[in-house]
Amino acid sequence: MDFQEKEKYTFADLIEIMKLLRSPQGCPWDREQNHTTIRQNFIEETYEVVEAIDRQDTELLKEELGDVLLQVVFHAQMEEETGNFTIDDVSDGICKKLIVRHPHVFGDVVADNTNAVLNNWDKIKMKTKSQTNQSDAMISVSKALPSLMRAAKIQQKAAKVGFDWENIDGPLSKISEELDELREALNSSNQEHIEEEFGDLLFSVVNVSRFIHSDAEKALYKACDKFTDRFIRMENLAKVKDINIQSATLSELDSLWNEVKIIS
Repeated sequence: MDFQEKEKYTFADLIEIMKLLRSPQGCPWDREQNHTTIRQNFIEETYEVVEAIDRQDTELLKEELGDVLLQVVFHAQMEEETGNFTIDDVSDGICKKLIVRHPHVFGDVVADNTNAVLNNWDKIKMKTKSQTNQSDAMISVSKALPSLMRAAKIQQKAAKVGFDWENIDGPLSKISEELDELREALNSSNQEHIEEEFGDLLFSVVNVSRFIHSDAEKALYKACDKFTDRFIRMENLAKVKDINIQSATLSELDSLWNEVKIIS
């Protein structure tokens, strides 16, 4: 194999290594992959970057960014093999996009604050993507996003043309309304209708998150952590009190939970 190890590798080396892995002399697993088979890997690696950011772990962030970069190079190499585009074409595309969407840096447009920058960005984005109205912009929101995140983005698109509540009282009232409709749906025993009303309730909750300037995805993330932490404490408290959590009654578990909740 014509490969020479180095003390320090560059981005160009990464590209060459991927080409080698995909070659007949390379790795059978790497050769067998396509965009679909490694799709989930891309998602998982991206979330691991997010976790490294949340943990403020610089070394882990460096490692996880490398894993994401590998995914980009992997997908680009597949397309180079079919003659569609190369990693240089990917780089060319994003460079041109950045230049076009920053006319206040690379042109003569004035944008001296963040709001002005974002407004310009949205207008340029709609123009370059041939979006003629806000519906087009709304449709362009990726369906592969986590649904809470997608809901917030769709609501933001609607708000840009004034289709929004005046204050938080509106979405709070909407939650009560959707909760009542969910209760009615539960009485119907129609699973499809129940799920529809449950979705409407979640959508309304996301609306509230916008008005309190909270990221719904992040808020739920923290809630999951809090629940997990309290559950661990509850199990530990059960051991201290010699209570078998597997056979404990719901009343006993609630009592343990409430005790843990007070101290955490």
